[in-house]
Amino acid sequence: MSGRLGGKVAIVTGAGSRGPGLGNGKAAAILFAREGARVLCVDQVKDRAEETAGLIHAEGGEALAHAADVTRAGECAGMVRAAVERWGGLDILHNNVGIESRKDLLETTEEDWDRVIGVDLKSMFLATQAAVPAMVRRGGGAVVCVSSIAGLRGYGRTAYATAKAGVIGFVRSVAVQYGPKGIRVNAIAPGPVWTPMVEDLGPAARERRRRASPLGTEGTGWDVAWGAVYLVSDEARWVTGQTLIIDAGLTITTPEGSLGATAP
Repeated sequence: MSGRLGGKVAIVTGAGSRGPGLGNGKAAAILFAREGARVLCVDQVKDRAEETAGLIHAEGGEALAHAADVTRAGECAGMVRAAVERWGGLDILHNNVGIESRKDLLETTEEDWDRVIGVDLKSMFLATQAAVPAMVRRGGGAVVCVSSIAGLRGYGRTAYATAKAGVIGFVRSVAVQYGPKGIRVNAIAPGPVWTPMVEDLGPAARERRRRASPLGTEGTGWDVAWGAVYLVSDEARWVTGQTLIIDAGLTITTPEGSLGATAP
């Protein structure tokens, strides 16, 4: 690799995969390490973080597994402390933790709402709040938060879409506040990539998702992770408050059949 992140210290939350395969956070942790970063692999389940760290070690990279529930402020502070104590500072935070809810407005309970907002949005607030002081001491840094195209277009999954839209608003707010301190904050909005989180949808849904975009190819965690590498690298030094859409062109399309007889 090119060493684009050489000398950087990174935290990746959600760095483990909840099942066989490769999630966005796991892929990002591996690519960050391949590009020269020292990576704190954070997951609520320590075994998952250790698996990712082990893959990095096997390739000659430097990583440390750390267990944390990033919906709790104290545990977010603890993960930042672990990175700083191990490597002397913090340059990169990749907020990747998220869960899905496939319920519409009337199906969503108050408990569903609180859980999804807590994991998908509150976790990014708490992790970023914990990381920013260490980045300020470092003279700057880069934060990336994983949103979704569900936060950009009409989408039936009420709590999930709302949380992912909130991530984009959060990114813009913090980018404005901490740009003067040299901290860049951006979002990634993936399309329907195939990861362990959606394995239960089955092969028919997998094929529909693949065919939905103009490119007609399936996205993976690697596609999202390469976007994160760019955003945290010095190549993106003049990019902040933005949302990088990685979706094979899905958001530029109109759903098939929605134009009726007027469609060309």
